[in-house]
Amino acid sequence: MNAKKSEPRWLNPREMKAWRSYIIASRRLLEALDFDLVGHDLSMADYEVLAQLSESPDRKLRMSELAEIAMVSKSRLSHRMKVMEKAGWVRREECLEDKRGYYAVMTEKGWKAIVNAAPDHVASVRNRFVDHLTSKDQEDLAKIFDRVTSQLRGQFINENLGGSEKKK
Repeated sequence: MNAKKSEPRWLNPREMKAWRSYIIASRRLLEALDFDLVGHDLSMADYEVLAQLSESPDRKLRMSELAEIAMVSKSRLSHRMKVMEKAGWVRREECLEDKRGYYAVMTEKGWKAIVNAAPDHVASVRNRFVDHLTSKDQEDLAKIFDRVTSQLRGQFINENLGGSEKKK
């Protein structure tokens, strides 16, 4: 028995302007930030993984936790890790506690890479984004995207992990 699909809720002009402005700005910003890391032989994806690991105890995280934090599938993270292992920035370490998972561990070379890239990356973020916002803009954006992120996090886990893992 086929249920009749309801008519989509089309975006009104204000909603469309907000959506398109967000998409265009976010894509251009990420492209620019990626470009600004080229001199460090890092991509934004590499930088994000290294940043998460650098802020973690012992500079290591379970692969599943890192995938969730970075909002990427486990298979995409696994591919990224292969590239980063080849560069010598990370290594995988078996999880001795349960022998089912692996840790992503930042190497000394990975630490040096992020320490060298961080000043340029922060300057890029400041120049291309932060300095164009008022303090109120920054607070508003943080609230907005915290709300959107919390909604998407549960959807991402259920849709991309087949519902096999629930947010803890």
